[in-house]
Amino acid sequence: MATQLFLHAIQKEPTAGATSEWRGPSTALVRSFIRRVEQRDFVGAIVHFYHEDAEMQENMGPIRKGREALLANEMDILIRYGKIPGCRAESFAINGRKVFINWVIDVNVPGVGRRTLNEVAMQDWEADRIIRERFYYDPSLLHVEPWVPTI
Repeated sequence: MATQLFLHAIQKEPTAGATSEWRGPSTALVRSFIRRVEQRDFVGAIVHFYHEDAEMQENMGPIRKGREALLANEMDILIRYGKIPGCRAESFAINGRKVFINWVIDVNVPGVGRRTLNEVAMQDWEADRIIRERFYYDPSLLHVEPWVPTI
């Protein structure tokens, strides 16, 4: 079972007569998202948990905008790498509208073999949907190094 770390956002008390605003996703909602991903239902996770106008970015790569673009990219990944052998959340933290998840993902990289990718996802939530997500990981694990003969 993943180790959970729940950080409470520092929140001001609402003033008299003020309406309360949404403070961030609940632990139960984030755990539901994590379960969906750990079951390797990546497409279903995007459909059910990402905002229609969501943005996603890998490290310093280009930003993908819109749920349809996220779904197209996910389908491309599944075609390129095939079935993902393993995916689990090592830990997660919630701080207001920000969620951080440490994912450990086993990937079959064509021409390389099985690799374990250890990444951190930083998410911004709006209501019950992810509006922005950025992944941080070592991209060299997903690439084949060119073979250079030694003389």
